[in-house]
Amino acid sequence: MTPIRSLVESQRFQRFIIVVIVINAITLGLETSPAAMSAAGGLLFALDRIALAIFVVEIALKLVAYRHNFFRDGWNVFDFLVVGITLAPVGEGLSVLRALRILRALRLISVVPSMRKVVNALLKAIPGMTSVLTLLLLVFYVAAVMSTKLFGAAFPEWFGSIGASFYTLFQVMTLESWSMGIVRPVMEVYPAAWLFFIVFILLTTFAVLNLFIAIVVDAMSVTEHREGEETRRLVNVDHEELMGELRALRSEIAQLRRDVPPAGS
Repeated sequence: MTPIRSLVESQRFQRFIIVVIVINAITLGLETSPAAMSAAGGLLFALDRIALAIFVVEIALKLVAYRHNFFRDGWNVFDFLVVGITLAPVGEGLSVLRALRILRALRLISVVPSMRKVVNALLKAIPGMTSVLTLLLLVFYVAAVMSTKLFGAAFPEWFGSIGASFYTLFQVMTLESWSMGIVRPVMEVYPAAWLFFIVFILLTTFAVLNLFIAIVVDAMSVTEHREGEETRRLVNVDHEELMGELRALRSEIAQLRRDVPPAGS
């Protein structure tokens, strides 16, 4: 292993990068405060430039250490893109690019192993989540068509079209002001409307959305199990190698004892 690779993979270097990311995230947050900018705007800008320089040096060291293998790791590509975006020139009319600097805080995901584990589990859960999302969209579409036909005439702002019904039903699903803000006014005109909304909430909020949680938890469990199996496999390999070396050493010692004549003979 080259000295540069040993450096970028060392715990001290990783902890240093984590500290820089946290400090940079704090300074970028303080830049949104007029009081902080008036008191220490120059210092905050300098800290931001220093942090960016450190990130660029880190990426450069990794490119030298891993060379073409650098881009085979998805997390390295993620870090490269985040730093590359924030290196874009900023000026008048480029406030969006200035705002994208906070994306550097997301680099904590790539340098903290526990966060990487959660994201990997989420990525592995995408196929199952896609099926659940399709089911949720189907339920939403059926409910949107029904609510538009049932309540659209009396409440055109909420249910006048499928798009409006989709948004209103999304608010109902999140349980934000669903009862006093939407359902009870509808029930004043359609007393039996509670049945439609209760069934919708049971199907979406308490059934389908919980499937997302179940899928993510299952993916995390599978990931943990695979990592445990890989760790045990590596331990077994090291154990077998060590035992093989011990057996070879014992064989050599036994051979030496046979070759050396007893004292006094």
